[in-house]
Amino acid sequence: MSNGDIFTGEVIGTAILILFGAGVCAAVTLNHSKAKSAGWIVIAFGWGFGVMAGAYTAAPLSGAHLNPAVTVGVAVDTGDWDKVPLYILGQLVGAVIGAVLTWALYYAQFAANADEKTALPTLGAFSTVPEIRNPVANLVTEIIATAALVLPLLAFGQVEGIGIGPVTEGGGTVVLGSGISVLLVAFLVVGIGLSLGGPTGYAINPARDLGPRLAHALLPIPNKGTSDWGYAWIPVVGPLIGAVLAGLVFNAAF
Repeated sequence: MSNGDIFTGEVIGTAILILFGAGVCAAVTLNHSKAKSAGWIVIAFGWGFGVMAGAYTAAPLSGAHLNPAVTVGVAVDTGDWDKVPLYILGQLVGAVIGAVLTWALYYAQFAANADEKTALPTLGAFSTVPEIRNPVANLVTEIIATAALVLPLLAFGQVEGIGIGPVTEGGGTVVLGSGISVLLVAFLVVGIGLSLGGPTGYAINPARDLGPRLAHALLPIPNKGTSDWGYAWIPVVGPLIGAVLAGLVFNAAF
């Protein structure tokens, strides 16, 4: 895989992931949406389908990491860090693009929100917001939830016939997506959302939170409220710590 393929694949795949994921959050939270108040199960499945769509699209080009935590976890396992900055750059760019597309798609709903007597906060359509603001508890939640993503993702590669996990190809590029593997990862993300997502909204992906948060800060969304930069470090640092721990555990156990 060339550097251009890796960057292009991660941009496109992550943009699709965020379009589906931020899109379902906007659909459920914004007034005048047909999915208004559809609930947490809808959000969890929306994000899972976003993973599936983005990863199947990106897999032929980049191997479909779509998540700096996955990229770091794989690098800890394999010891190959050469392409890590390129993957993460593509993921961040794609996340911003996906958030902008979500804003464009729900433009009328965001505009109508400003006209309501009590405008709804809009950040939740883009980035995570903790249910209880406790930095230590929130950080621990993101560490555990991300480890619960990265460790199974790596370990699935040891199960014959699943076709998932790190496969080293020419130039040391690690490919994660092939065949049914992407579908399994999508269901894994749904499970994490249903079981572990309640406290913080399960970022489990630094690009997924940081890119849309940046878009929220820059976009001309009327009456949008705060972008909450004081919390923004937790959904970045927590998933990266969780990814490192998952890679170390995988190396030690398998």
